[in-house]
Amino acid sequence: MNESSSIEANLSSTAKKETAALRAFSFSMFSTQALVVSFIPLYFLSKGFTESQIGIIYSSGLFMSIFANIIMGIASDKFRTIRKLFFVLLFGQLAMVAFMYSLNEFIVICVIMAIFYFFQTPMNPLSDSLYLMSSKHTGTPYALIRIFGSLGFAISSYGFGLLLKAIGSQHTLLVAMCTISITLVFAYFIKDYHGAAKKVEYSGFFKLMKQRNIVLFFMLILICSTAHRMYESFLAVTLRHAGASDSLIGLSLLISATSEIPILFLLGKYGHKLKELPLLMLAALMYALRLWLLGAVNDPRLLVATQAMHSITFGIFFSTSLRYISMLIPNEFRASGQALYTVIWTGAAGLISGLLGGYIYEQFGRAAFYHTAAGIAIAAALGFLLYFLRRWDRLE
Repeated sequence: MNESSSIEANLSSTAKKETAALRAFSFSMFSTQALVVSFIPLYFLSKGFTESQIGIIYSSGLFMSIFANIIMGIASDKFRTIRKLFFVLLFGQLAMVAFMYSLNEFIVICVIMAIFYFFQTPMNPLSDSLYLMSSKHTGTPYALIRIFGSLGFAISSYGFGLLLKAIGSQHTLLVAMCTISITLVFAYFIKDYHGAAKKVEYSGFFKLMKQRNIVLFFMLILICSTAHRMYESFLAVTLRHAGASDSLIGLSLLISATSEIPILFLLGKYGHKLKELPLLMLAALMYALRLWLLGAVNDPRLLVATQAMHSITFGIFFSTSLRYISMLIPNEFRASGQALYTVIWTGAAGLISGLLGGYIYEQFGRAAFYHTAAGIAIAAALGFLLYFLRRWDRLE
């Protein structure tokens, strides 16, 4: 009995250590993402780049994510490892940031940032897979590990805002090198977990494309995602033009990251009682209102206050669309459907928003940019409504 208790105690201690390592890794990894989302665009703005140039950098990175996620996904399945890929990805990020430190030429920086995004964008899906597989060994649910990533993003956003306000935006890349290096250290302490080998069904993608209702739904996802990416890619630039300091910009990210936590909890607990398409229509309408406010309001403090709407825009849209996809697509093509969603959400929407949005922002100004994005969100809301009514009639 004593021996059995000792073994259980050792297993429990090991599980706790593994969970702590994963949480630390997630926290640190998302600290880097906080820099990538808001403070690196400000770094480029401080170097004299225009809004359209920043949009090109952003869109090229998200376009690169399409290939990066496919390649890293195949590599993970082929070599049966995620941890080793983390080392490759993190060293790649560190090298690209170091190369860029003394560069000023737009074309060269654009190429370096595209390569940086190649190493940075697969971190999320790979880490999600690792957390899911680890729960079988540690007994810790995925959400209780992933939430530390959200905390890392929120706390670091505000903390880095204060730090960069004190030392200057020109040191953003140095801070990024520190967070990437810390993540590398934490990667050393996490374990590699293996799932069952799965065969990628490429034929599933083409079968999905033959179903009109699935194609229409993904088109609506693309429209709404484009509105979201337009907001995301130029929020920091907008706040800076409005006179916001780095600390206030960091506070805006803190508000948005923390605001989505309660809505995700409520959707997880009660979301199954609500229909997905009306929820998506609501999210799109709230995106339209949020984007319109960003174009109409001039006080940076009020602009920051609109970030609380992140809960009813991104929080509802992202989780509900994933849930609807799981119902819409047959199990045998689920992986293909998820891959298509990722390509649309990250790559296609990012490419459109970066190129189109950057041009509109630079040529016509902030109000025209956000009002265009609001119009795109309204189009998505109308699309979700018509899609819902059409499917409802068929059910009748």
